[in-house]
Amino acid sequence: MKKILMFIAIWLPVSTSLMSYRYNTEPMVPVPGKPNVILILMDDLGYGDLECYGGFPYHTPNINTLASQGMRFTSFYVSQAVCSASRSSFLTGCYPNRIGLNGALGPDAGIALNPEEETIAELLKANGYKTSMVGKWHLGQKVPFLPLSYGFDEFFGLPYSHDYWPVNYDGRPLDTTTGRGKWPVLKLIEGNEQTSSVTTLKDAAQLTTMYTERAVNFIKKNKNNPFFLYLAHNMPHVPLAVSDKFKNKSGAGLYGDVMEEIDWSVGEIMKTLEANGLTKNTIVIFTSDNGPWLTYGDHGGNTGGFREGKGSAWEGGVRVPFIIRWPGQIKAGSVCNNMAANMDLLPTLTTICKAKMPVKKIDGVNILPLLKQEKNANPRDEMVYYYDRNSLKCVRKGQWKLTLPCISQTYKKATAIGYGGWPGKYASDSVRLALYDLRTDPGETLDVKEYHPGIVQQLMTIAERYRKELGDDITKTPGTEIRAAAKVIR
Repeated sequence: MKKILMFIAIWLPVSTSLMSYRYNTEPMVPVPGKPNVILILMDDLGYGDLECYGGFPYHTPNINTLASQGMRFTSFYVSQAVCSASRSSFLTGCYPNRIGLNGALGPDAGIALNPEEETIAELLKANGYKTSMVGKWHLGQKVPFLPLSYGFDEFFGLPYSHDYWPVNYDGRPLDTTTGRGKWPVLKLIEGNEQTSSVTTLKDAAQLTTMYTERAVNFIKKNKNNPFFLYLAHNMPHVPLAVSDKFKNKSGAGLYGDVMEEIDWSVGEIMKTLEANGLTKNTIVIFTSDNGPWLTYGDHGGNTGGFREGKGSAWEGGVRVPFIIRWPGQIKAGSVCNNMAANMDLLPTLTTICKAKMPVKKIDGVNILPLLKQEKNANPRDEMVYYYDRNSLKCVRKGQWKLTLPCISQTYKKATAIGYGGWPGKYASDSVRLALYDLRTDPGETLDVKEYHPGIVQQLMTIAERYRKELGDDITKTPGTEIRAAAKVIR
């Protein structure tokens, strides 16, 4: 009975929300030569944070509309449940450890995304696209490791997360003799130059609006050119901050206010496309870099019932919302239950936009057959989960997920949860070898390895293949097909 209730808790909001969708019965139109692409990436948004994924009690009508007019994925993964590593996969189509990245790159990070890696922006730019990055970068904190070096014509935003600043959780300046107090002032950058600083929560409250205005202006300016816009919001990553136009408006606390401002931003993007006649020829993608940061309690998000959250290889950390809209090409109101991952965007978009693929090996697969709902399409049938630098934690194939013996961050054993913007305490837990059937147990509660020894062996074989190729710190395997990150001179 416990297993059945867990299944219902996770999936009922998803299935019931489908009833209101209107399905497009019009025939598909010919594929345009160079559709525009907008990737809207949220920070620490959980699987259950959107109304169309069961989120409540705030409202996200614009994102709901996006889902009702496109395709919503229920089994979309990020490569790692942490900022920089995940973002590198969106842009390069690679597992982050293949290209030497892991974790979150702070102000004093000694590495950055290697400019020799080809990004989706670079590949589309070579095919005649105008490219812009607005928002949080987090793949290198200074020149020459800012977006203009990776195929973007324009950049406006922050070099990393907005909690890397000498400000305490209550918004007051920190003592400069403390560890966090020694962090540099948070820079707002345009191109490669600092334009201003973000020094208070009031400053941070303007980020969503500023990013949205920049994105809208880029769309208007390039309405006659094919374009790629990467809009990476800082929210709802802590510290939460919202503009006055949404403050105390949701009736669901600060997190609800932030979510409704995010929804407003999506609405502004969609209105701009409509006003400029770009709706039918623009692919709009909405997703998140990883699951919610649960240690912040009421300032963290909603996993939708999945286990754990950001900073782990459990489903709550790596499974995120993914919505894609492309009128005339993707059936309105459709749902995809097949597995897909953030690294799959690069090969998919280069195929759609008729751009070249990277020269070096990548890990992404083309999921266009899923978008087209081709019969028996299943381009990604396996996934590996790394964390803690280069430790292989889990393997998934089809409905089966095998957890490997390791130490994992856990929220369940924390002695205090966060509240009001202050973090709770972290805890760790020993993870044992276990097999979960995600079809019937998406909450990863019941170990069934004793009943399926053949499946366990099959997944262990996959794990060994990835260890040889990408390495594994736990088994001290070096990896034969990994590439170096760029070294940052401090």
